[in-house]
Amino acid sequence: MRIFVSGMKRAIIIVSYWLAAIFMTALLLTSLDYDLWEAILMSLSFLPAAMALSFFLPAVERDSHGSKRVLDTIYVILGVMLMTFLMLFIWQWLIVFVIKQKGWTGWSFPAMLGNPVFIAAVLAILAYGNYMLTKWLEKKFPAERPITFTSDYRKVSLKKQDILYVESRDSEVWIITRDGGKYRNRTGIAQWENLLGPGFLRVHRSFLVSIPDASLSSTDSVTVGHQTIPVSRKYKDSVKSILSSS
Repeated sequence: MRIFVSGMKRAIIIVSYWLAAIFMTALLLTSLDYDLWEAILMSLSFLPAAMALSFFLPAVERDSHGSKRVLDTIYVILGVMLMTFLMLFIWQWLIVFVIKQKGWTGWSFPAMLGNPVFIAAVLAILAYGNYMLTKWLEKKFPAERPITFTSDYRKVSLKKQDILYVESRDSEVWIITRDGGKYRNRTGIAQWENLLGPGFLRVHRSFLVSIPDASLSSTDSVTVGHQTIPVSRKYKDSVKSILSSS
C-alpha cells in the first residue's frame, strides 16, 4: 500500500509539472499573436519531444562513450528537433485549416517557431526541469520495490538500499549487500547500472557503488562499507564531483 501511495504521489507531481510546463510555454507563445487556447495547442508540440529528450539523453550518457556518445547525442537532438517542427506544422495546420477554416490565405507561421535556437532552448528548459524533478523525486520517494534476480539457480529479492556495490568479475557480476551477503548473477554491469538508477555511481568498468555509502578515500579510490574500490581515470572527475557534494 505504501508503495502504491508513493507511486501515486510521484505520478501526480510529474503530471502537474508537465501541465504547468505546457501552460508556461503557452504564455510564451501568446507573444507570437496566438490566442491563449491556440498557444496551448501549439505548446503541445513541445511535449513529446521534451519527454523524449528527458529519456534518451541520460540513457546516452550512461551507455555510450567517446565518439559514440557524441554521435548518439547528435542523433537524439536532431530527432527531437525534427519531431518538434513536424508537430508545430501539424498544429498550425489544424488551427488554420480545420478550426478557423481560413485555408492558405490565412496561413501564417511565426518566424520564431522556425528558429532552431528558440526551439532548442524551449526543449532544453523543459527537459532539464523534468531531469531536476526526477532527481528530487528519487530522494523524496526512494524506490522500495525489491529488485529480483537469479543467483545460483534461485530467485533473490533485495531492496535497493541494501546493496553496497556491484562488481563485474569476468562473465559474472557479484552483488554485495550491507549485511555482507554476496550474490552471483550473469546480468551485465551496464544493465545493473540502468536497473539501480541514480542512487548508484559507476566508478570503474568493473564497479558500481551506492552513492550514500561511498566516500572518497584517495584520488583514485573510494571506500564502501569496509571495502576500498579503485576509481578509473575515466570516471575520476565525475566521482569526485558527485561524492564531494553528497
